[in-house]
Amino acid sequence: MRMGILKTSDGRRVRARFIVTVAATAILVTAAAVLFAEVVRIYREDLPSLEQLQDIQPSLSTRIYAKNGSVIQSYYNEKRVLVPFERIPKCMVNALLAAEDSRFYDHWGISLKDLSRAVYKNLTQGFGSQGASTITQQLARMLFYNREVSLMRKLKEALTAIKIERTYSKNEIIEMYLNQYWFGQRAYGIQAAAAAYFAKNAEELKIEEAALLAGILNSLGKYSPVLHPDRALQRRNYVLARMQQEGMITSQDADSLKRIPIRLELAKGPSGEARYFTEMVRQYLVDKYGEDMVYSGGLEVYTTIDPKLQTVAERLVSEQADSLQRVTEKIWRRNDPEHTEMVFDSVTGISARRYKQIQAAFIAIDNATGDIIALVGGKDFSRFKFNRAVQALRSPGSAFKPFVYTAAIENGMRPCDIVYDNAVTIAIPGQPDYRPHNFDNEFMGKMTMREAFAMSRNVVAIKTLQMVQPQQVIFYAQKMGIKSHLEPVITLAIGTSEVTMLDIVSAFTVFPNHGVHVSPRFVLKVTDRYGNMLEDNSAISAEEVLNPQTAYSMVSIMQSVVDMKDGTGASIRTRGFQRPAAGKTGTSDNFCDNWFIGYTPQITAGAWVGFDEKISIGRNQTGAKNGLPIWTPFMIAAHDSLPVVDFEAPDGIIFADICLESCELATDRCPEVRREVFTTKTLPQDECHVHGGKGRRAHRLNQPFSASSRDTSSTSRVRF
Repeated sequence: MRMGILKTSDGRRVRARFIVTVAATAILVTAAAVLFAEVVRIYREDLPSLEQLQDIQPSLSTRIYAKNGSVIQSYYNEKRVLVPFERIPKCMVNALLAAEDSRFYDHWGISLKDLSRAVYKNLTQGFGSQGASTITQQLARMLFYNREVSLMRKLKEALTAIKIERTYSKNEIIEMYLNQYWFGQRAYGIQAAAAAYFAKNAEELKIEEAALLAGILNSLGKYSPVLHPDRALQRRNYVLARMQQEGMITSQDADSLKRIPIRLELAKGPSGEARYFTEMVRQYLVDKYGEDMVYSGGLEVYTTIDPKLQTVAERLVSEQADSLQRVTEKIWRRNDPEHTEMVFDSVTGISARRYKQIQAAFIAIDNATGDIIALVGGKDFSRFKFNRAVQALRSPGSAFKPFVYTAAIENGMRPCDIVYDNAVTIAIPGQPDYRPHNFDNEFMGKMTMREAFAMSRNVVAIKTLQMVQPQQVIFYAQKMGIKSHLEPVITLAIGTSEVTMLDIVSAFTVFPNHGVHVSPRFVLKVTDRYGNMLEDNSAISAEEVLNPQTAYSMVSIMQSVVDMKDGTGASIRTRGFQRPAAGKTGTSDNFCDNWFIGYTPQITAGAWVGFDEKISIGRNQTGAKNGLPIWTPFMIAAHDSLPVVDFEAPDGIIFADICLESCELATDRCPEVRREVFTTKTLPQDECHVHGGKGRRAHRLNQPFSASSRDTSSTSRVRF
């Protein structure tokens, strides 16, 4: 037997154990090497890239702002507004740390202590029984992964957390986390959550409110304060207890805060304000920037709308449409095939007739800037989405006559020129003769252009169109802002060619603007999520499209609609609006469209009433009767804080007393005299040849109009 060689059974067992140990060690080392290599590969190849980490852009809400800076609408896939770390209250950060990761500022993405404890519990009690996710790991999961329960997902999540920690500071991670998380109630991020649950901004959160929000993280279904208030209270108090343990609040504070009941002030549904206006803005943004940018890009959109006046306009439109609806339902029978329609009731399964709905629309524009300060496209956006203020083509009726008279004035006619309201037959090649008529089916004979316009005599407007030719009228109408196609036919004079409300109201601003058309605008500027300017419309777009003297002459003529006793807009005064104003009523054929469009030196506004289908509202339902009840109280409200100013006459305008019979300079013997507006080219040079006298009334030459000179007499003795 040789020394050193052990052949006993114990020796064989020792050698076997040694071999097993070596083999096991080799396997473990190999496995560790393979695992390490795999971890390195995953870290380098399967995790989000550095570019992805540096370009984390959560989906943000696009916010629409009114003129006064208030938010009137938001559009989003995820309702989220970014809040920088500096604006997140300390109590919210503390509550988050206490509830989710008290060692956050001490670890480098993963907590080895918590991870070891979790591994042990998962091995002894089953995988998934204990989590160990740090705030950074949770952020990694939110940004790049899902909630799949698997070892590989957890590994990637942990490695991504390490990578995030190498890319961002701790405060930046907290900021991203609180801006990213879903808090329920359609709220993504702490700002949306504060608004959704407490109707306040994030920086206004109290300690107990912050603890409540921190408590529902990761367990919203279980601790929702809306669905499970008792559980939410317990969870909130647990977070307060943890904050006490971590030295963030005193025990006295914790006890006091725990006794406070949960007080929610839940936000209402995302209806927003100025719905027709903001929908117009939304469509504009989608067309220009695309849906992804609008619903996820966090645009800040600053508009021209005045929320106070918008509210007034919406109320007036709704009240007038509903009031007229009740009237029409008394006029038309329930089985009237034109004014009623069959509607299927999905509840009863029965179809029944109901009355078609009267609609109304309204626009108000700031003359100086072109800003749309109020816009209503219908009486109820929730039921009727179609925007009649900008999308509908409607016949303006007599509201189109200002363009006819503008062409006439531009071609040398004067407000005092004599015209005849009498029967006329117009031959139209290939068609029956046309015999125009007036609203009242009567003829008033001899009158001035001013009187014919104020009383809206159709026959005179048609004769005037014949004199200047339809092409001339179309030229001026389009130059002033009408974009729709206008037919060069004789009935153009009484508004048979359709226009949009926005176009015609904008065109009317040319008159008080001394012949300058200021392009209407509704978006002032757009910035991206970082505050970079994408669009700046602060510069006013203006173009002189009309001779200033012509514009002022039309203002003077259109004032007669309001200030003359028989003017179609005279009820403006009886309704209480006493400022200098001018405008024109409009009623289309068969009483389908009712309009009033008018202006002051500061604001131009238009109201329309009618059915969506081009059917009659009812006999004698006119723009004066149905448009003015919207226009007048709105203008009273709109001018409440504005100074009283009159229309300013430009250079080249001359005022002179003329004889109504001859349209020549009045003498002391002329029985009917009016102070009239002229230009240096149209001023009469001769004294009245009909009545003679001792000389012109020189003391009334070139005196401007004033509010005190408004006439309330009959049309035979009008003085302005």
